[in-house]
Amino acid sequence: MADHPTPRPPSDPSAARGNVRIPRITVHAFCDGADVAESIGAAARDRQMAKAQLSVRPGGIAAAIAHFREKPSPNLIVIETRLPGNELLAELDRLAEVCDPGTKLMVIGHANDIAFYRELMSRGVSEYMLAPVAPLSFVSAIASIYGEPGKGKLGQVLAFVGAKGGAGSSTIAHNVGWTIANRLLANVIIADMDLPFGTASLDFDKDASQGIADAIRDSARLDDVLLDRLLTRCGDHLSLLSAPAVLERPFDFQEGAFETLIEVAQASVPFLVLDVPHVWSSWTRKTLVAADEIVITAEPDLAGLRNARNLFGVLRQARPNDPAPRLVLNRVGMPKREEIKPSDFAKSVGAEPIACIPYDAGLFVSAANKGAMVAEGTPKGPARAFRDIAESVTGRQQSKAGRNGGSPLGALFARMVPKPKDSRAKGA
Repeated sequence: MADHPTPRPPSDPSAARGNVRIPRITVHAFCDGADVAESIGAAARDRQMAKAQLSVRPGGIAAAIAHFREKPSPNLIVIETRLPGNELLAELDRLAEVCDPGTKLMVIGHANDIAFYRELMSRGVSEYMLAPVAPLSFVSAIASIYGEPGKGKLGQVLAFVGAKGGAGSSTIAHNVGWTIANRLLANVIIADMDLPFGTASLDFDKDASQGIADAIRDSARLDDVLLDRLLTRCGDHLSLLSAPAVLERPFDFQEGAFETLIEVAQASVPFLVLDVPHVWSSWTRKTLVAADEIVITAEPDLAGLRNARNLFGVLRQARPNDPAPRLVLNRVGMPKREEIKPSDFAKSVGAEPIACIPYDAGLFVSAANKGAMVAEGTPKGPARAFRDIAESVTGRQQSKAGRNGGSPLGALFARMVPKPKDSRAKGA
């Protein structure tokens, strides 16, 4: 078995979901009961286990010993057992004899005994969990075993997608990203994932670049240094990974095409805003399922309702351990259009909107023509809605000073604080 870990108390099933990254590992679980097997099966479907290969078998530790006499052991073995202390220790010794060096072991038991727990830790067991096991606690336990010491906390991935084309999802994504950076004062990267038709460079009045295209093309050598070179600065806290917006060649992507880019960007800033195009493909589905928060923008019409309901259904099923996507209703109150009432829309989708943005063509067209953000305006109407969305998806709140336009003295002190080498350092 692996080297002895530092003893720590059993996992808390009520622990909050952490933002973790589980590497490509193989996990074999051998369970005594159906309840634990079902929980581990649910954990295997969690988005944070996407890289891991997890199999669940009956038979407990006896089945594990028999199995690994004939086959090589995986990265992690999980054993559920009801054996009393001395019998279990003897069986663990037998299991160790048939396992490869470096294999780690997690034990799920039914005895809440700290002395027994310490004995297991002294024998090289990586984790002991007390049954019943919640799926998220199981995922968290694996993350703690395979965590990377010295690595900073991963940033949140916020994915924005429209229920139909032209629903305004990109505009909302860009304004919310701007708000997080300039009102909540957190470092943000906005990634325009619509390579042929992306509008982020237009909305921020920047020249279109090959930023995101180069990041995908050079994903094998992409790191924080290369990513930094590909970014376009849009302020002290905001950077843009813009789309080329050219049609010289088709942009066909494999399912994992954006995986490396998202991982590198996620480790560079507290918030990564993904402007996901309105297409349904293997890579867009994977991107949405893997995100920490999903915002679906819909117009209150029949097509918007149908598509939003379909998206909510698919994503809820694919993310059983995560909150449902957030709903934003856009262009509410458009003249000469029969609309579905927000209350009826919410009832059909099964989610209350976190914002209802009123129709105001003049305001949005004017901002687009100037390459400015609507969120820069007075803290009312759409600007207030963008702030509400930003606070909802980040869990942060804008300070009262920031809502009143900020304090010159506070800005002075902010400039006096020594900056890290990377201006986008985590925790900004």
